[in-house]
Amino acid sequence: MRILQNRKEGFRDRWRRRLRSGGFTLAEVVMAMGILGLCVGGIITGYVFSCKRIEWSAYSLAAQSMALQRLEQTRACKWDLGAYPIMDNELQASNFPPQVLVLDVPMNSTNATLATNITEVIDIQTNYPPIKLVRVRCMWPFINGLTYTNTITSYVIPSSLGE
Repeated sequence: MRILQNRKEGFRDRWRRRLRSGGFTLAEVVMAMGILGLCVGGIITGYVFSCKRIEWSAYSLAAQSMALQRLEQTRACKWDLGAYPIMDNELQASNFPPQVLVLDVPMNSTNATLATNITEVIDIQTNYPPIKLVRVRCMWPFINGLTYTNTITSYVIPSSLGE
């Protein structure tokens, strides 16, 4: 038989009794679940955002490569000051019509992304030495419905002066 003494319970006794009970209250569980939900939601949101940015970067790099390829085509053209007739010079805007090509990005079956290259050849300086500005714009759509443009600009002099 056990006899209980009628004494005031001290702080240590209350703390020991609470540790022995070993459970969580409903409020603690709800708060923990709320904090866990916020953390998981933040991680998923960050993952989705980074996936979209990675895909956008891949498209942009492919468009930049396509524009650079077209710029190299213009730089490889024959443009000689001594050529006769003048029409023998190949560096003219009419020789570079707009191109519609498929971006070089990984794709599934038929979801190819088309990009448009527009090339401009502008006379900057007609007296000696002649200088032309070549601007290539590559326009491509992204999954959010917006159209983005990568632009490369270069100045070109006749091939006879560059050697």
